[in-house]
Amino acid sequence: MVKYFCCGGLLKSNWDQVYVAFWQRYPNPYSNHVLTEDIIFREVTPTNCLISRRLLTKTSRAPRWMERYLPKHMASSAYIIEDSIVDPQKRTMTTLTWNISHARLMSVEERCEYQINPDNSSWTQIKREAWISSNIYGLSRAIQEFGLARFKTSVTKTMKGFEYVLAKMQGETPSRTLAETATERARETALAAKEKAKDLASQAHKKQYV
Repeated sequence: MVKYFCCGGLLKSNWDQVYVAFWQRYPNPYSNHVLTEDIIFREVTPTNCLISRRLLTKTSRAPRWMERYLPKHMASSAYIIEDSIVDPQKRTMTTLTWNISHARLMSVEERCEYQINPDNSSWTQIKREAWISSNIYGLSRAIQEFGLARFKTSVTKTMKGFEYVLAKMQGETPSRTLAETATERARETALAAKEKAKDLASQAHKKQYV
């Protein structure tokens, strides 16, 4: 069974600016998890469409209950393939992204379409779709729910990162505030504490039966 998710987004910048910003997204304060990006393949088709494939390396800390199913060197990083097709005449850009690391445990495929907003030609609309699946018997539903929750959080950061890069390109002051940074760090600390508490509770439960 596959978990499907779809949402829309809006960037208040024109398509040309968004297209340029797409290739300059990293680094930004919302993408500290992106370690490297490498172009594997790129060509221009006879119809002047730009086709690209990139390899991204990201940190991807799995929850403790999932780490037991991963080799140690794979538990904190992931490799992602990103394909993209840009049509400058139609002013469209389509991207398809999927993980190649521990894909049997959890596979996440994402498809995004960037187009001119029909109500305001100075803005760009995004249609985002995702398919999340797992082949782990007995845990697939839990893993899919975890993947969906993480994906939704990632979408929020992706949009904020896009807006940050666009603001810098246009000579504006990015809107990331100290309060926002502190809130994000507090959430990350709380999540880490929650995982640690679960791990300690699990260990205590095991000792009762030793």
